[in-house]
Amino acid sequence: MQEYRILFLEDEEMIREVLAEYLKIAGYQVTQVGDGQTALETLQQETFDFAILDIMVPGITGLEVLEYISIHHPELPVVMLTALGDEQTQVEAFNRYADDYIIKPVSPIILLKRVETILRRGHHLASSQERGTSKQQTGLQIDELAFRALYNERDLELTLSEFLILQVLLQHPKQVFSRNQLIDHVFGTDYICSDRVIDTHVKNLRKKLPINCIQTVIGVGYRYEVVN
Repeated sequence: MQEYRILFLEDEEMIREVLAEYLKIAGYQVTQVGDGQTALETLQQETFDFAILDIMVPGITGLEVLEYISIHHPELPVVMLTALGDEQTQVEAFNRYADDYIIKPVSPIILLKRVETILRRGHHLASSQERGTSKQQTGLQIDELAFRALYNERDLELTLSEFLILQVLLQHPKQVFSRNQLIDHVFGTDYICSDRVIDTHVKNLRKKLPINCIQTVIGVGYRYEVVN
């Protein structure tokens, strides 16, 4: 079994130690840091498979670390773990391509499940590439095992949330999904967040798609329909 390396940025030592211990028991190798500057220096010196970032930390914020990762390590999955539950901060994090956003306090088991789900995507991606298999469609291709989308064999490099939105819309063309339905599909029925988070993901998804295929239904939600 692969031992994944996780960078864990959290300035509250007790929270960091408890959650890191759960991650270690689950088989992860955890590097703990307590401030943003140390997080950046560690990212420059070492390689990781995953990052968990608090936002309100001394010096450089977790959002600034996320920005650095999105530029220099875009393949690195990131979960924001923070006490900030306001809509603006969540939208800002997803605009910088966070894979998930968890509001503290959090159950260690829920954190483990979120990490496991995102890493499973990367594992399936590697396995799929080794097999050289993908589910072909005209123009747009969806590899459901690898949680990735391609267009003319080019990987669109979607985040997990973006992929899940595209997946459910593509599986039900022309069916309109409300923002709340998309939240349930992407994050689960127990996840509480603003529907603006879905708008942010859709905006980012549209930037990455080379075709105009996600249509807004005003006052309702979104549907998949290719428009020339």
